[in-house]
Amino acid sequence: MDLRPHHLLCTQGYSGKGYSDKFVENMNRVTEKLRGDEPVTIHLKFSTDELCSSCPNMLGTDMCSTNEKVKRFDRKAAEYFHLEEKDYIYQELVQKIKEEITPDMLSDICKGCSWYPVSACREKILGKKSKAEG
Repeated sequence: MDLRPHHLLCTQGYSGKGYSDKFVENMNRVTEKLRGDEPVTIHLKFSTDELCSSCPNMLGTDMCSTNEKVKRFDRKAAEYFHLEEKDYIYQELVQKIKEEITPDMLSDICKGCSWYPVSACREKILGKKSKAEG
């Protein structure tokens, strides 16, 4: 399964809302698999991925109606967590992110995301660290 860097965070914070019914259906399928007990190999790529395929904002391969913002999300996630375009075990990568992430990092990566203020990202990704945010 292909995932872009910032979608490592989105798949953790996702709480059943989305851009369209088609998007939500795909997101439910993907997150159910990723959050399951079995290890899932993902290929991290800095382009459109499994989640983008059902997003109404996708205009084409590596092109989104909010491309500049999406690329910034990816770049920041990759920089903070030293991510490369290669295969990873999703659960191992998520554990690494949860150990390293701070409230300030999450805010910086997700700045400008329309879902960040209305989703469960902070609680699901930061856990007890979210209380330190003030």
